[in-house]
This record gives sequence, C-alpha cells and structure tokens, in this order.
Amino acid sequence: MEPHKTSVQRASFYLLLALVTVAFSLLLLPFYTAILWAVILAIVFHPVQLFLVRRLNGRQGVAALMSVVMCICLVIVPVLIILASIAQEGTSLYQQVSSEEFDLRGRVAQITSAVPSFIEQWTPIKLGNFPDLRDKFSGALVQASQSMAGRVVNVGETTLSFFIGSGVMLYLLFFLFRDGEKLVATIRKALPLSDDYSSQFLEKFTSVINATVRGNIIIAIIQGTIGGVTFWALGIEAALLWGVVMTFFSMLPAIGAAFVWGPAALVLIFSGAWLKGVILVLVGLLIIGLIDNLLRPPLVGKDAKLPDYVVLVSTVGGMALFGINGFIVGPLIAAMFISVWSLFASEPDQ
Repeated sequence: MEPHKTSVQRASFYLLLALVTVAFSLLLLPFYTAILWAVILAIVFHPVQLFLVRRLNGRQGVAALMSVVMCICLVIVPVLIILASIAQEGTSLYQQVSSEEFDLRGRVAQITSAVPSFIEQWTPIKLGNFPDLRDKFSGALVQASQSMAGRVVNVGETTLSFFIGSGVMLYLLFFLFRDGEKLVATIRKALPLSDDYSSQFLEKFTSVINATVRGNIIIAIIQGTIGGVTFWALGIEAALLWGVVMTFFSMLPAIGAAFVWGPAALVLIFSGAWLKGVILVLVGLLIIGLIDNLLRPPLVGKDAKLPDYVVLVSTVGGMALFGINGFIVGPLIAAMFISVWSLFASEPDQ
C-alpha cells in the first residue's frame, strides 16, 4: 500500500503544482507586456548593472536604482516623446484622409498619367482597363490609409494603460536588477533538466534576447531614423510616422525599409519631383541598405543569429499571436525550439 499511496500523493502534488502555476500565470497575463519588457531590459542592461555594482563596492540596491533611472532616460522618455509625436501626426493624417483635402484618387491619377507609354506596353498587366484598375487601387489605398491612421490615433487613447504598464515594469525591473542572479540560480535549480542542459537553455535564452534587441531593434531604429529624417528633409508629410513604419519593416528580413521608401521614391519620380525621388533612392540604397551589413556583425555576432527565413516566419507569426511584442516573442520561441531540438538530437542513444 505504501508505494501506491506514495505514487498517488506524488501525482496529486504534480496536479496541484500545475493548477497553481496556471492560476498564477492567469494573474500575470494582464501584465505580460510589462513583465516581458522588464526581463528584456534586465538582460540587455545587465552588463551596466554589473559595472555599477563593482563601482559602488557591491551595493546592489543603489546600483539597481541607478540602472532603472538609466532605463527611464534611454528608453521610457524617448518612447513617450515618439508616441506623442506619432499620435499628433496620426491625427493630422487621419483628418486629411477623411476629408476632401486629401484627394488620393486625384493623386493616383496624376502619378499614373506620368507613367511612360513603353512601361504600359511592356508591363505584364494589361492596362487597357486602367481607369478601373486605378479606381480599385486608389480605393484600396484609401481604406488602408484610413485604417492605418485610425490605428495610430488609438495610440493617444492608450496613454493611461502605457503608464500603468510602465510603472509595473519599472517596479519589477528594480528587483530583477537587484536579485536577478539569485533568481536565475533558483530557476536553474527548479528546471527539470540536468545542469548542463539548464545552462545551455538559459544561455540561449539570454543570447537571443541580446541579439534581437541589440541587433534587430537597434539597427531597425537607426534605419527608421535615417529614413524619417530623409522624408522630413524632402518635405514628405508625416515623416515621423513613416520613420516608425520603416523601423517596423526593417525588423523583417527580405522586406526591410525599402518597402516604404521604395514606393515613396516612385511616387516622387512619377509626380515630377524626380530629383527628390533620386535622392531618396540613393539614401535608401547607399545608407539605409548598408547599415544592416555594417552594424549587425559587431552587434549580434554569429552564435545567436537565426536564419533569415526563421526570423521572418517567427516574427510575422509572433505578431499575429502577440501583437507588437511578437517582434521579440516570435524569434525567442523559434530560438528555443531550435535549441531544445538541438539538445535532443545531440543526446546519445539510450
């Protein structure tokens, strides 16, 4: 009876452990974004925390507080400024698209009328019914522009939730800075894996976070900033908004910022502003296009780099499931998938 009783008790304990874990996860679910970014910032700024601890003779609390202040200055404040500017530009763009002031069909007609006849002859699309195609194209652009602008306007409506989430994130971030190493040791001990597997798993987790943030996000921000400044210098409306859009597309392999500046350059050229269009193409090819090749190797390295097709599929899938956080969560899940299966494949046959 004793072995049977022991097995029943163990099964009951595992069931209780699973139920309590699920219940606690549901409690944290409303703040998963704040928790996710607290963990990300704690990992990215961990070298800074270690440096401050050494300089302050081991005073973890003071170093953690200084690290949090640094995160506020370098991350939170710039994000707030950008969100406020995007909301303002998005509101203006939405009002223009919704009113008669912005005649999109007229602009499309102006652009298409400037298309040379030889392009119409050699294009694989028969343009005999071009007015119908133009109306469909312009109608799709109107719907897409209104949808995008409407979503941007909603940024201003989420300010309160942003501040609440930021407060939770900063509060948690302080304790991650102060007690992060103890927490990692506890997690490593609790994982039902060998010490070697636990170390490899946590090391892969950390390397992917660093690679995604330092590589994809920082490089994308630089590319989007250059694109936005170029748009502003060329007099294109809502330059900051388009810069943010370029930042998002820059995180996607095989797509990049050219998905935004390429059509913009064509619009400028076919609208008659060919000099501005050529300048935008040169900036896009010679500056924005080369930044990835120049900065990614020193920022990311080779060990944590995922194949481009894996990054693309996991990022798009992550965004579909988790929203904007999918830029981080998608590649992270993909990296964990590859890491776990690599560990499994490396096991000797039993």
